[in-house]
Amino acid sequence: MIIENQKSFSRLHILIDAVLIAFSYVCAWWCRFRGPFAYSAIESKSFREFMFLLIFIVPGYLLLYQAFDLYTPLRMQGKRLVLGNVLKANTLGLLVIIAVLYVVDENDYSRLTFFIFYLINTILEWAARMIIFYMLMDMRRRGLNQKQVLLVGYSRAAEEYVDRILQNPQWGYVVRGILDDDVPAGTTYKGVKILGRIANLMVILPMSSLDEIAITLGLNQYYRLEEIVSLCEKSGVHTKFIPDYNNIIPTKPYTEDILGLPVINIRYVPLTNTFNSMMKRTMDIVGSFAGIVLTSPVMLLMCILIKATSPGHLIYKQERVGLHNRTFRMYKFRSMEEQKPEEEKKAWTIKDDPRVTPVGRFMRRTSIDELPQLFNILKGDMSLVGPRPERPYFVEKFREEIPRYMVKHQVRPGLTGWAQVNGYRGDTSIRKRIEYDLYYIENWTIGFDIKIIFMTFFKGFINKNAY
Repeated sequence: MIIENQKSFSRLHILIDAVLIAFSYVCAWWCRFRGPFAYSAIESKSFREFMFLLIFIVPGYLLLYQAFDLYTPLRMQGKRLVLGNVLKANTLGLLVIIAVLYVVDENDYSRLTFFIFYLINTILEWAARMIIFYMLMDMRRRGLNQKQVLLVGYSRAAEEYVDRILQNPQWGYVVRGILDDDVPAGTTYKGVKILGRIANLMVILPMSSLDEIAITLGLNQYYRLEEIVSLCEKSGVHTKFIPDYNNIIPTKPYTEDILGLPVINIRYVPLTNTFNSMMKRTMDIVGSFAGIVLTSPVMLLMCILIKATSPGHLIYKQERVGLHNRTFRMYKFRSMEEQKPEEEKKAWTIKDDPRVTPVGRFMRRTSIDELPQLFNILKGDMSLVGPRPERPYFVEKFREEIPRYMVKHQVRPGLTGWAQVNGYRGDTSIRKRIEYDLYYIENWTIGFDIKIIFMTFFKGFINKNAY
C-alpha cells in the first residue's frame, strides 16, 4: 500500500514541480520586462518566444531533479540535504541554459531573466518541499501513511534501529515485531515483541501486509544471511540489511563497485577525492597568502618584542606529524625560553610554566604565536582548517591509548579546526578532540571550512587553556 502511495505521490510531486518551474519562469519574465527591472529592458524577443523555451526547460529541470534525488522519500532526508540538492540542480540548469544560448549564438534572450528565474524557482522549490515535508510529518504523527516493518534477527543493530524509529515518529515506521532463533518468543524490547523463530517468515509473509523487512542479524548469525535474503525476496517485500558492525566500524562506511565486486570502505574521507583535494589546496594557497599579507605588521611587531625581551631565535621550529604520518617542521613564534631539543620533545606545557616568557604568554593566549604557520600552509605541510598536528612522541603515546587516533593523519593538519572552535584546544580532553576531528574528516566540505574559519575569527583566537 505504501509503495503504491509513494508512486502516486511521486507523480504528483513531478506535476507540482512542472507547474512551479513554469510559474517561476513566467514570474521572472514579468519581473524583467514589466516589473522592477523593466526600466533597463529591451524586448528583443516576444513573450511567446520566451515561453517557447519552456518546452525544453521544464522536462530538463525535471530530469535534473530526478538526477539529484529530489524525488526520493523525504522521510529519511535532512532539510539541508534537500536544500543543497535543489541548489545544485538549479545551478546546473542555469549554467546549461547560459551555455546553450552562448553556443547557438543567441544574444536576444535576456540573461538577467534567467538569473531571476533561478532565484524564484529555487525559493519556490525549497518552500514546496518544506510544506510537503511538514504535512507528511504531521500525518505520520497521527498514524497515517506509516510503513509496517518486520525485523529478522535480534542484535545490537536491531536495538539501535528500534531506538531511532521510536525517537523519530515523523519517519512513519511501525515495527511489527522481531524474528530470532536465540531469544524466546514473547520477549520485548521497548514494546517491540519477539514473534517467533526466523523460519516463521514463510508463514508470516503471506498473511501480513508488510512494507519492509529489515535484516538485523547478529555477527554470529551471518552464515544464514543468504538463506534469509532468499526467503525475503520470494515474498516480493522490500528488504534491507542493517549490519551489526557498529563496534567494528563506528563511522560512515561507503561501498564501491570493482567490476561487479562490492567493496565496503570502512571510512568515508571526502578529501581523498582529487577534485575536493584540489579545491581545498587552492583555498589554502589563496588564504595563506592573504593571511601573510594582512598579518605582516603584527608579525613584524612580535619579532621586535621577542628579540627585545628574550635572547634566542625568533621562530621556533618543532617536529610534528602531518598527512600520511609524515613529519614536518612546524613554525611558531618562540614563546618560551630556549630549551634543549631532547627536553622539549617530551615536555607538555603546564599552568604557570616558568619557561613561558611574558610576551610568549600573551601570544599563546591570543594565538598570535601560530601566525608563522601560514608559511607551513603555503608550503603544503598544513591546511587552513584541519586537525591540529602533534609531536611524534605524543602521537606514539596516543595511538595506543585512544581508538582511531591515527585517522586524523588522513588529511593535512590545520591552523584551526572543528575541535578548536568548539573549545577543545590546549589542556583539554584528547578523546573529545579526536571525536570532533573525525567528524570534520568525514563531513568535510568547502562550506564547512569557511564556517570554521568564521568561527575562529569570532571565538577561536582567545585560548583560555593555553599556558
